[in-house]
Amino acid sequence: MTTTRADLVVVGAGLAGSAAARAAAARGVDVVVLEAFDPGHRNGSSHGSARIFRRAYLDPLYVRLTGQAGTAWRQLESEAGESLLRETGGLDYGPARDPAAMHALLTEQGVPAELLTEAAAAERWPQFDFTAAGPVMFHAEAGVLDPDRSMAAMLRLASARGADIHFRTPVTRLSASGDGAQAHTDSGTFAAPVIAIAAGPWLPEMLGDLIKLPPLTVTQQQIYHFAPRQAPKEPWPTFIYADNAGTFYGLPGGRDGEVPGAIKLGEHDQGPVTTPATRDFTIDTDKRDRFLGWALRRLPGLETTPVNEATCLYTSTPTEDFILDRPAGAPFVIASACSGHGAKFAPLLGEIIAALAAGEPPPDERFTLAAHLTAGPR
Repeated sequence: MTTTRADLVVVGAGLAGSAAARAAAARGVDVVVLEAFDPGHRNGSSHGSARIFRRAYLDPLYVRLTGQAGTAWRQLESEAGESLLRETGGLDYGPARDPAAMHALLTEQGVPAELLTEAAAAERWPQFDFTAAGPVMFHAEAGVLDPDRSMAAMLRLASARGADIHFRTPVTRLSASGDGAQAHTDSGTFAAPVIAIAAGPWLPEMLGDLIKLPPLTVTQQQIYHFAPRQAPKEPWPTFIYADNAGTFYGLPGGRDGEVPGAIKLGEHDQGPVTTPATRDFTIDTDKRDRFLGWALRRLPGLETTPVNEATCLYTSTPTEDFILDRPAGAPFVIASACSGHGAKFAPLLGEIIAALAAGEPPPDERFTLAAHLTAGPR
Protein backbone atom coordinates (compact mmCIF):
# COMPACT_ATOMS: atom_id res chain seq x y z
CA MET A 1 0.00 0.00 0.00
CA THR A 2 1.22 3.49 -0.83
CA THR A 3 1.42 6.34 1.67
CA THR A 4 0.48 9.83 0.52
CA ARG A 5 1.71 12.68 2.70
CA ALA A 6 0.14 16.12 3.07
CA ASP A 7 0.02 19.02 5.52
CA LEU A 8 -3.61 18.31 6.37
CA VAL A 9 -6.03 15.48 5.68
CA VAL A 10 -9.74 16.31 5.86
CA VAL A 11 -12.06 13.34 6.35
CA GLY A 12 -15.53 14.10 5.00
CA ALA A 13 -16.54 16.41 2.17
CA GLY A 14 -19.85 17.63 3.54
CA LEU A 15 -20.40 21.30 4.26
CA ALA A 16 -17.85 21.50 7.09
CA GLY A 17 -15.21 19.38 5.37
CA SER A 18 -15.56 21.16 2.03
CA ALA A 19 -15.28 24.50 3.79
CA ALA A 20 -12.21 23.32 5.72
CA ALA A 21 -10.52 22.23 2.50
CA ARG A 22 -11.16 25.62 0.90
CA ALA A 23 -9.99 27.58 3.94
CA ALA A 24 -6.85 25.51 4.48
CA ALA A 25 -5.91 25.60 0.81
CA ALA A 26 -6.32 29.40 0.89
CA ARG A 27 -3.70 29.43 3.66
CA GLY A 28 -1.27 27.61 1.35
CA VAL A 29 -1.71 24.29 3.13
CA ASP A 30 -1.23 21.07 1.15
CA VAL A 31 -4.66 19.45 1.65
CA VAL A 32 -6.04 15.99 0.93
CA VAL A 33 -9.82 15.41 1.21
CA LEU A 34 -11.21 11.89 1.68
CA GLU A 35 -14.92 11.35 1.06
CA ALA A 36 -16.53 7.92 1.31
CA PHE A 37 -19.29 8.58 -1.23
CA ASP A 38 -20.00 10.50 -4.42
CA PRO A 39 -20.38 14.30 -4.47
CA GLY A 40 -23.69 15.45 -2.99
CA HIS A 41 -24.60 11.99 -1.69
CA ARG A 42 -27.76 11.57 0.43
CA ASN A 43 -26.33 9.31 3.15
CA GLY A 44 -25.58 11.96 5.77
CA SER A 45 -26.62 15.49 6.69
CA SER A 46 -25.01 17.79 4.08
CA HIS A 47 -27.12 17.53 0.96
CA GLY A 48 -30.00 19.03 -0.96
CA SER A 49 -30.97 22.45 -2.19
CA ALA A 50 -32.17 24.25 0.94
CA ARG A 51 -31.14 24.92 4.53
CA ILE A 52 -32.15 27.83 6.76
CA PHE A 53 -29.78 30.73 7.38
CA ARG A 54 -30.87 32.81 10.36
CA ARG A 55 -29.58 35.25 12.96
CA ALA A 56 -32.35 34.35 15.43
CA TYR A 57 -31.01 32.65 18.54
CA LEU A 58 -31.58 33.12 22.25
CA ASP A 59 -27.83 32.94 22.69
CA PRO A 60 -25.43 35.88 22.13
CA LEU A 61 -22.61 33.53 21.05
CA TYR A 62 -24.55 32.15 18.11
CA VAL A 63 -25.96 35.55 17.17
CA ARG A 64 -22.38 36.83 16.93
CA LEU A 65 -21.25 33.80 14.95
CA THR A 66 -24.15 34.08 12.51
CA GLY A 67 -23.00 37.61 11.73
CA GLN A 68 -19.51 36.34 10.97
CA ALA A 69 -20.99 33.49 8.94
CA GLY A 70 -23.10 35.90 6.89
CA THR A 71 -19.98 37.84 5.95
CA ALA A 72 -18.19 34.58 5.11
CA TRP A 73 -21.06 33.50 2.83
CA ARG A 74 -20.85 36.74 0.86
CA GLN A 75 -17.09 36.33 0.53
CA LEU A 76 -17.59 32.78 -0.71
CA GLU A 77 -20.20 33.92 -3.24
CA SER A 78 -17.85 36.61 -4.52
CA GLU A 79 -15.01 34.17 -4.88
CA ALA A 80 -17.17 31.46 -6.47
CA GLY A 81 -19.03 33.86 -8.77
CA GLU A 82 -22.45 32.48 -7.92
CA SER A 83 -25.36 33.04 -5.56
CA LEU A 84 -25.47 30.53 -2.69
CA LEU A 85 -27.48 32.34 0.01
CA ARG A 86 -30.79 34.04 -0.77
CA GLU A 87 -32.37 36.35 1.77
CA THR A 88 -36.08 35.78 2.35
CA GLY A 89 -36.50 37.07 5.89
CA GLY A 90 -37.46 34.78 8.73
CA LEU A 91 -40.27 34.38 11.28
CA ASP A 92 -39.99 33.08 14.85
CA TYR A 93 -43.18 32.54 16.81
CA GLY A 94 -45.16 30.22 19.02
CA PRO A 95 -45.67 29.98 22.79
CA ALA A 96 -42.45 28.00 23.34
CA ARG A 97 -40.26 30.09 21.02
CA ASP A 98 -40.11 33.31 23.11
CA PRO A 99 -39.97 35.75 20.17
CA ALA A 100 -40.05 38.78 22.48
CA ALA A 101 -36.84 37.72 24.22
CA MET A 102 -35.29 36.86 20.86
CA HIS A 103 -36.24 40.27 19.49
CA ALA A 104 -34.67 41.96 22.50
CA LEU A 105 -31.41 40.06 22.08
CA LEU A 106 -31.17 40.65 18.33
CA THR A 107 -31.86 44.34 18.82
CA GLU A 108 -29.21 44.51 21.54
CA GLN A 109 -26.75 42.82 19.17
CA GLY A 110 -27.52 45.27 16.37
CA VAL A 111 -29.48 42.84 14.19
CA PRO A 112 -32.55 44.50 12.58
CA ALA A 113 -35.74 42.79 13.78
CA GLU A 114 -39.46 43.53 14.14
CA LEU A 115 -41.93 42.27 16.73
CA LEU A 116 -45.46 42.06 15.31
CA THR A 117 -48.87 41.25 16.69
CA GLU A 118 -50.73 38.19 15.40
CA ALA A 119 -53.03 40.46 13.39
CA ALA A 120 -50.21 42.42 11.79
CA ALA A 121 -48.34 39.23 10.92
CA ALA A 122 -51.49 37.67 9.43
CA GLU A 123 -52.07 40.69 7.21
CA ARG A 124 -48.50 40.55 5.92
CA TRP A 125 -48.25 36.75 5.52
CA PRO A 126 -51.79 35.41 4.96
CA GLN A 127 -50.42 31.97 4.04
CA PHE A 128 -49.80 31.41 7.78
CA ASP A 129 -52.35 30.99 10.56
CA PHE A 130 -51.02 32.91 13.57
CA THR A 131 -54.08 32.31 15.78
CA ALA A 132 -53.09 32.05 19.45
CA ALA A 133 -49.42 32.15 18.45
CA GLY A 134 -48.61 35.30 20.40
CA PRO A 135 -46.12 37.88 19.10
CA VAL A 136 -44.26 37.15 15.88
CA MET A 137 -40.66 38.20 15.29
CA PHE A 138 -39.37 38.93 11.79
CA HIS A 139 -35.76 39.55 10.87
CA ALA A 140 -34.76 40.35 7.31
CA GLU A 141 -31.31 38.73 7.34
CA ALA A 142 -32.72 35.19 7.36
CA GLY A 143 -32.74 33.19 4.16
CA VAL A 144 -32.00 29.95 2.34
CA LEU A 145 -28.61 28.48 1.49
CA ASP A 146 -27.95 25.81 -1.13
CA PRO A 147 -25.84 22.95 0.32
CA ASP A 148 -25.16 21.05 -2.90
CA ARG A 149 -23.98 24.09 -4.84
CA SER A 150 -22.07 25.41 -1.82
CA MET A 151 -20.11 22.18 -1.36
CA ALA A 152 -19.35 22.01 -5.07
CA ALA A 153 -18.15 25.63 -5.05
CA MET A 154 -15.94 25.20 -1.99
CA LEU A 155 -14.36 22.01 -3.32
CA ARG A 156 -13.83 23.63 -6.71
CA LEU A 157 -12.03 26.55 -5.07
CA ALA A 158 -9.98 24.21 -2.88
CA SER A 159 -8.99 22.13 -5.90
CA ALA A 160 -7.95 25.25 -7.82
CA ARG A 161 -5.53 25.97 -4.97
CA GLY A 162 -4.05 22.48 -5.10
CA ALA A 163 -6.27 20.41 -2.80
CA ASP A 164 -6.30 16.71 -3.71
CA ILE A 165 -9.90 15.48 -3.44
CA HIS A 166 -10.77 11.77 -3.36
CA PHE A 167 -14.40 10.64 -3.66
CA ARG A 168 -15.49 7.02 -3.08
CA THR A 169 -12.57 6.63 -0.67
CA PRO A 170 -13.91 5.57 2.74
CA VAL A 171 -11.54 5.74 5.68
CA THR A 172 -11.40 2.30 7.29
CA ARG A 173 -9.25 3.29 10.26
CA LEU A 174 -7.49 6.25 11.84
CA SER A 175 -4.22 5.99 13.73
CA ALA A 176 -1.73 8.31 15.41
CA SER A 177 2.05 8.22 15.64
CA GLY A 178 4.87 10.46 16.72
CA ASP A 179 4.84 12.51 13.54
CA GLY A 180 1.09 12.97 13.20
CA ALA A 181 -1.88 10.87 12.12
CA GLN A 182 -2.83 8.45 9.39
CA ALA A 183 -6.08 7.79 7.56
CA HIS A 184 -6.15 4.25 6.22
CA THR A 185 -8.21 3.37 3.14
CA ASP A 186 -8.43 0.39 0.82
CA SER A 187 -6.45 2.34 -1.75
CA GLY A 188 -3.63 3.44 0.53
CA THR A 189 -2.67 5.45 3.60
CA PHE A 190 -2.84 9.24 3.86
CA ALA A 191 -0.58 10.78 6.48
CA ALA A 192 -0.33 14.33 7.84
CA PRO A 193 0.69 16.18 11.00
CA VAL A 194 -3.03 16.83 11.52
CA ILE A 195 -6.22 15.13 10.38
CA ALA A 196 -9.49 17.09 10.57
CA ILE A 197 -12.45 14.76 11.02
CA ALA A 198 -15.68 16.26 9.67
CA ALA A 199 -17.45 12.95 9.22
CA GLY A 200 -20.84 13.80 10.73
CA PRO A 201 -22.62 10.70 12.03
CA TRP A 202 -19.61 8.51 11.22
CA LEU A 203 -17.45 10.43 13.73
CA PRO A 204 -17.88 8.19 16.81
CA GLU A 205 -17.08 4.89 15.09
CA MET A 206 -14.26 6.46 13.11
CA LEU A 207 -12.47 7.84 16.17
CA GLY A 208 -13.00 4.71 18.26
CA ASP A 209 -10.77 4.90 21.34
CA LEU A 210 -8.40 7.51 19.91
CA ILE A 211 -10.25 10.48 21.43
CA LYS A 212 -12.85 10.45 24.21
CA LEU A 213 -16.07 11.98 22.89
CA PRO A 214 -19.20 13.16 24.68
CA PRO A 215 -22.39 11.26 23.85
CA LEU A 216 -23.37 11.85 20.23
CA THR A 217 -26.88 10.78 19.26
CA VAL A 218 -27.62 10.05 15.60
CA THR A 219 -31.28 10.27 14.63
CA GLN A 220 -33.20 9.92 11.39
CA GLN A 221 -35.30 13.00 10.63
CA GLN A 222 -38.14 13.45 8.13
CA ILE A 223 -38.74 16.34 5.76
CA TYR A 224 -41.63 17.14 3.42
CA HIS A 225 -42.21 19.50 0.50
CA PHE A 226 -45.59 21.09 -0.19
CA ALA A 227 -46.76 23.12 -3.16
CA PRO A 228 -48.11 26.62 -2.40
CA ARG A 229 -51.74 27.31 -3.24
CA GLN A 230 -50.74 30.61 -4.83
CA ALA A 231 -47.73 32.88 -5.03
CA PRO A 232 -47.50 35.06 -1.88
CA LYS A 233 -47.29 38.87 -1.96
CA GLU A 234 -43.80 38.73 -0.44
CA PRO A 235 -41.17 35.98 -0.70
CA TRP A 236 -42.14 33.05 1.52
CA PRO A 237 -40.04 33.58 4.66
CA THR A 238 -38.23 30.88 6.55
CA PHE A 239 -39.93 30.17 9.86
CA ILE A 240 -39.55 28.37 13.18
CA TYR A 241 -42.62 27.73 15.32
CA ALA A 242 -42.48 26.11 18.75
CA ASP A 243 -45.13 25.04 21.23
CA ASN A 244 -45.44 22.28 23.80
CA ALA A 245 -45.93 19.72 21.01
CA GLY A 246 -42.59 20.43 19.32
CA THR A 247 -40.54 22.75 17.15
CA PHE A 248 -41.48 23.00 13.47
CA TYR A 249 -39.67 24.78 10.66
CA GLY A 250 -40.13 25.68 7.02
CA LEU A 251 -38.34 27.34 4.12
CA PRO A 252 -38.45 27.62 0.33
CA GLY A 253 -37.25 24.21 -0.83
CA GLY A 254 -35.53 24.92 -4.12
CA ARG A 255 -34.80 22.04 -6.51
CA ASP A 256 -35.69 19.33 -4.01
CA GLY A 257 -39.28 20.53 -3.93
CA GLU A 258 -39.85 19.27 -7.48
CA VAL A 259 -42.58 21.88 -8.17
CA PRO A 260 -42.13 25.66 -8.49
CA GLY A 261 -42.20 27.45 -5.15
CA ALA A 262 -42.44 24.29 -3.03
CA ILE A 263 -41.94 24.80 0.71
CA LYS A 264 -39.78 22.42 2.73
CA LEU A 265 -41.13 21.55 6.17
CA GLY A 266 -39.70 19.55 9.04
CA GLU A 267 -39.65 19.06 12.78
CA HIS A 268 -36.63 19.74 14.98
CA ASP A 269 -37.12 16.66 17.12
CA GLN A 270 -35.17 13.66 18.29
CA GLY A 271 -36.29 11.16 15.67
CA PRO A 272 -35.57 7.45 15.93
CA VAL A 273 -32.01 6.71 17.01
CA THR A 274 -29.96 5.04 14.30
CA THR A 275 -26.49 4.83 12.77
CA PRO A 276 -25.28 5.68 9.26
CA ALA A 277 -25.02 1.97 8.52
CA THR A 278 -28.41 0.90 9.90
CA ARG A 279 -30.71 3.78 8.95
CA ASP A 280 -33.56 2.64 6.74
CA PHE A 281 -34.53 5.84 4.82
CA THR A 282 -38.17 4.90 5.51
CA ILE A 283 -40.82 7.54 6.21
CA ASP A 284 -42.62 6.90 9.51
CA THR A 285 -46.26 7.30 8.50
CA ASP A 286 -47.47 7.95 12.06
CA LYS A 287 -44.95 10.77 12.43
CA ARG A 288 -45.93 12.11 9.00
CA ASP A 289 -49.64 12.11 9.88
CA ARG A 290 -48.94 13.95 13.14
CA PHE A 291 -46.86 16.51 11.26
CA LEU A 292 -49.50 16.92 8.56
CA GLY A 293 -52.07 17.67 11.24
CA TRP A 294 -49.92 20.56 12.46
CA ALA A 295 -49.15 21.82 8.94
CA LEU A 296 -52.79 21.80 7.85
CA ARG A 297 -53.76 23.87 10.88
CA ARG A 298 -50.95 26.39 10.71
CA LEU A 299 -50.17 26.73 6.99
CA PRO A 300 -53.37 27.29 4.98
CA GLY A 301 -51.29 28.65 2.11
CA LEU A 302 -50.02 25.16 1.27
CA GLU A 303 -51.66 22.26 -0.50
CA THR A 304 -52.65 19.38 1.76
CA THR A 305 -50.50 16.57 0.30
CA PRO A 306 -46.69 16.51 0.17
CA VAL A 307 -45.15 16.52 -3.30
CA ASN A 308 -41.93 15.02 -1.98
CA GLU A 309 -40.63 13.57 1.27
CA ALA A 310 -37.26 12.27 2.44
CA THR A 311 -35.11 11.50 5.45
CA CYS A 312 -31.79 12.87 6.68
CA LEU A 313 -29.56 12.46 9.73
CA TYR A 314 -29.00 14.63 12.79
CA THR A 315 -25.93 14.12 14.97
CA SER A 316 -26.62 15.85 18.28
CA THR A 317 -24.64 16.70 21.39
CA PRO A 318 -26.45 16.88 24.76
CA THR A 319 -26.09 20.69 24.83
CA GLU A 320 -26.69 21.19 21.08
CA ASP A 321 -23.40 23.12 20.99
CA PHE A 322 -20.87 22.23 18.31
CA ILE A 323 -17.62 20.35 18.90
CA LEU A 324 -14.80 22.33 17.28
CA ASP A 325 -11.56 21.45 18.99
CA ARG A 326 -8.06 20.08 18.68
CA PRO A 327 -7.34 18.31 21.98
CA ALA A 328 -3.98 19.21 23.50
CA GLY A 329 -1.20 17.09 22.02
CA ALA A 330 -3.51 15.26 19.60
CA PRO A 331 -3.02 15.22 15.83
CA PHE A 332 -6.78 15.41 15.27
CA VAL A 333 -9.25 18.27 14.82
CA ILE A 334 -12.73 17.19 15.85
CA ALA A 335 -15.33 19.04 13.76
CA SER A 336 -18.93 18.21 14.63
CA ALA A 337 -21.03 21.24 13.74
CA CYS A 338 -24.17 19.38 14.48
CA SER A 339 -27.49 19.23 16.35
CA GLY A 340 -29.48 20.34 13.32
CA HIS A 341 -28.26 23.93 13.13
CA GLY A 342 -24.73 23.85 11.69
CA ALA A 343 -25.28 24.32 7.95
CA LYS A 344 -25.67 28.09 8.16
CA PHE A 345 -22.13 28.44 9.52
CA ALA A 346 -20.37 26.43 6.77
CA PRO A 347 -17.79 28.89 5.38
CA LEU A 348 -17.03 30.17 8.88
CA LEU A 349 -16.61 26.58 10.10
CA GLY A 350 -14.00 26.06 7.40
CA GLU A 351 -11.99 28.99 8.71
CA ILE A 352 -12.28 27.69 12.29
CA ILE A 353 -11.22 24.16 11.34
CA ALA A 354 -8.23 25.43 9.34
CA ALA A 355 -7.22 27.61 12.28
CA LEU A 356 -7.47 24.69 14.72
CA ALA A 357 -5.31 22.58 12.41
CA ALA A 358 -2.72 25.38 12.47
CA GLY A 359 -2.63 25.30 16.28
CA GLU A 360 -4.93 28.23 17.00
CA PRO A 361 -7.48 27.99 19.86
CA PRO A 362 -11.19 27.18 19.48
CA PRO A 363 -13.52 30.17 18.96
CA ASP A 364 -15.21 29.57 22.32
CA GLU A 365 -14.65 27.34 25.35
CA ARG A 366 -18.13 25.84 24.87
CA PHE A 367 -16.95 24.11 21.69
CA THR A 368 -14.10 22.23 23.36
CA LEU A 369 -14.23 18.53 24.16
CA ALA A 370 -13.47 19.31 27.79
CA ALA A 371 -16.52 21.53 28.08
CA HIS A 372 -18.75 18.89 26.47
CA LEU A 373 -17.43 16.10 28.69
CA THR A 374 -18.29 18.05 31.85
CA ALA A 375 -21.57 19.63 30.71
CA GLY A 376 -25.09 18.30 31.05
CA PRO A 377 -27.99 19.00 28.69
CA ARG A 378 -29.10 22.62 28.35
